[in-house]
Amino acid sequence: MEEGSTIHLRISNANKAFIEVKKIGEELENHQEQLLNYSFQEGVKLATLTNGVTWWFYLPLHEGSWEQRKFYTIDILDQESKDIVSKLVNFLSKDNITSGKAIQNAEAIYEGQQKLNILKETLPKAWNKIIDEADDLLIDLINETAEKLCGFKAATELVEQFLSRHKDHLIISATPPMRTPSPTRRSVTHPTPTSILGSYAGKSISSFSFRGPNYQVRSWKELLIKLCDILKISHGSEFDKTLNIAGRKRPYFSRNANELRSPQKLSNTGIFVETNLSVNNIVKICLDMLAIFGYPSNELRIAVH
Repeated sequence: MEEGSTIHLRISNANKAFIEVKKIGEELENHQEQLLNYSFQEGVKLATLTNGVTWWFYLPLHEGSWEQRKFYTIDILDQESKDIVSKLVNFLSKDNITSGKAIQNAEAIYEGQQKLNILKETLPKAWNKIIDEADDLLIDLINETAEKLCGFKAATELVEQFLSRHKDHLIISATPPMRTPSPTRRSVTHPTPTSILGSYAGKSISSFSFRGPNYQVRSWKELLIKLCDILKISHGSEFDKTLNIAGRKRPYFSRNANELRSPQKLSNTGIFVETNLSVNNIVKICLDMLAIFGYPSNELRIAVH
């Protein structure tokens, strides 16, 4: 290989790949732009930059910075020889370049990296959502672990309060969570679209209104039971539709009390409702009930303090 040269891999007089060769020890960063611009101008889909020890592989026609278009790196000194040979064959062998398999191999690795990058950005958001909304699966996990350690199970509300109290330390996003100031203890009525479910964690309910009338309640459990009673009166036998509302691990409504952890029988029905739930899950179940009976979510308004 001649130092400082560009090798053109050609099939039927058409350029299929470029290999830019630099001397050993030369910094490859200084030559990315030149190689990729040249590859882009020539319409070459695969390019390689190497100083003999380090090999950088690119998809020049993709969007993004030079670094983003680099899909694989080989380091002769650090990687296993069988892995190095395998990748060189995958990307640069005559058979693979002729058949187009080299580009397919490169694209597969590139797409895998893109997915990995997206996941790396999304995982903190997923974690923060679970913490912020006091996800029921997380509450169950904490409660089950606590029971194993001390022999007692905590009420859902106690675990929820624990998560709310320590939320600032558990959130891992670079952007700090927004705080809702509460200098005075007064009731504030909020609409209840699903996009703000997380705002109810750690709050106490004082009342709710549904289609006009206002109902005083002392707990989130009472909200759930009262709304069930209202909908039962309005929809009669159709109330059985609530049996289709279920969580990821268990039903929320059932005719069999043994299927629920803390069942409450609804008056004038043979249906039990789960009451060992987080605040956010109670609100979500209420919204799910409204949806199956054809009510818009803004028909329900909740006052908290």
